[in-house]
Amino acid sequence: MQQTRRGRSGDGEGRAPRLRANATVLISPHPSLVGQIAMATWKLPAKAKIYEALSAIADGRVELKTDTRADVTSSDGDKAYIVMWSPDKSQTISNDNGSYYQGYLGYPIVAVLMTLGEIRFDQEVVRDLAGIQWKLINKKFKNNYDNAVEFVLDKLREKGTDVTRIRDHADLIWSELKGKEFNRLPLRIPPPTER
Repeated sequence: MQQTRRGRSGDGEGRAPRLRANATVLISPHPSLVGQIAMATWKLPAKAKIYEALSAIADGRVELKTDTRADVTSSDGDKAYIVMWSPDKSQTISNDNGSYYQGYLGYPIVAVLMTLGEIRFDQEVVRDLAGIQWKLINKKFKNNYDNAVEFVLDKLREKGTDVTRIRDHADLIWSELKGKEFNRLPLRIPPPTER
């Protein structure tokens, strides 16, 4: 292993580069670990996260940036999550908290997979889930996502929306996710801070 020789004071040799406070750091694994990490699969999300993904699409919060990257804005607009995927779409990564800390397929990834046509969805159901402030509702229910979904569906039912159709469609999407294997890209992107 080669060591960096520390230079004289002021010449900059041997010092780590300084990063700006808001710099995005992409961390890649050591080349010997790429195959091992590339084979890591995502855990399934809670079914409630399907509703959040559909809302992200309904609100136009999924923005395709390149052929392999999208940004997904949170329901309150305070954060923008980065979603990246391999050219063949067999591997994905996101820096939302669920994906980063808990290892499940977070709603930003699910929303991007739907946008890319990898997961089917019903446009009418999407319209019914527009404008829902999931972050505030999840906070109200102390991140009990199932209770948050029931609260939202009750409000929609009061407006005359066919919530059975919405629930059936979310179950169908979850079953489709369950029937596929989604692998992680071999890199990690730290979660964003609030804007």
